[in-house]
Amino acid sequence: MANKDYYDILGVSKDASDDDIKHAYRKLSKKYHPDINKAPDAEQKFKDITEAYEVLGDSQKRANYDQYGSAEGPQGFGGGGYSQGGADFGGGFGFDDIFSQFFGGGGGQQTVDPTAPRQGRDLQYQMTLEFEEAIFGKKTRIKYNREAQCDTCGGTGAKPGTSPVTCHNCGGRGFVTVETNTPLGRMQTRQECPVCNGTGKEIKEKCPTCGGSGHVDQSHEIEVTVPAGVDDGQQMRLQNQGEAGENGGPYGDLYIVFKVKPSKIYQRDGATIYMNQDISFSKAALGGKVKVQTVHGDVDLTIPAGTQNGTVFKLRGKGAPHLRGKGNGDQRVTVNVVTPKALSKEQKVALEALAAASGEGDLGSGKSGNLFDKLKDAFDGKK
Repeated sequence: MANKDYYDILGVSKDASDDDIKHAYRKLSKKYHPDINKAPDAEQKFKDITEAYEVLGDSQKRANYDQYGSAEGPQGFGGGGYSQGGADFGGGFGFDDIFSQFFGGGGGQQTVDPTAPRQGRDLQYQMTLEFEEAIFGKKTRIKYNREAQCDTCGGTGAKPGTSPVTCHNCGGRGFVTVETNTPLGRMQTRQECPVCNGTGKEIKEKCPTCGGSGHVDQSHEIEVTVPAGVDDGQQMRLQNQGEAGENGGPYGDLYIVFKVKPSKIYQRDGATIYMNQDISFSKAALGGKVKVQTVHGDVDLTIPAGTQNGTVFKLRGKGAPHLRGKGNGDQRVTVNVVTPKALSKEQKVALEALAAASGEGDLGSGKSGNLFDKLKDAFDGKK
């Protein structure tokens, strides 16, 4: 990265020791890590800090930077080496560097400090709700298993009274460079350090509780407030209720996915609730009031005279709460006009009288079908 002062980025002097540089890097990387700092420029600052440390934390790169202003040494054709015919055999930029950039090695590949703080994994929890619980919400406690920070060692993995040290094999980078001779020249690849397993640090005396991992299995319990109006398949995020982070990083998040049981009475589409209501033929013909169930309690629904089968009525504000708004949705009631299967003598006489008054004659004589069905058809035809 040309024209940038790495010492200024880390806030150290040019004669700073390796420990001073490492201390400054760890402090700044924790401050500006994107998982922790949500400022718009935090990610770019974190990249600059990481790149500065990659140069100043490496003795050879730092010497080149101090002398030539570049970690790669003198700038020019071939990077200071002797090139001929496109292949570099003396440390310049040749086939081995090109291939190593594509296949995981080389000096041009940016690395991430394995000791930088990292946020823990997110977890998912499925919560089953009754239909009415989803409408009105509730408070409940849930239990689940997660990896938590070890209280004994504070997440370091080291025995109390001791601390992890920089890996002697990789110098704290978490990887080692392996060179292989090929017909195309030297190829460099990066591999996870076998000593520290990519962590960049060694634990000489491991914590007796966590065995050096810094994490322990935990049965975690929290109180959850289910918001009124949640619907099937929706989810809610609870920050820092996931698994423990690495190197002092924050916990991950917990995502609660809601599964709502169906109702025997209602159907739901968002904030609107639907239901069917049976009414008698006489109620449909003459009109009147019927009791209708809603999730908010029974209400009186006025049925106008001459209401037809399948008519839909709207009950304002009797639906589910708007999850991201104010008030409730509506309940839509579809009426089903019910034809009785059996009639008493008095009912039959009354209906025959109605049929005669409607000009339909004797609907019960010489005609197929149920008397009430015929009367209903006659009524509908005269409407």
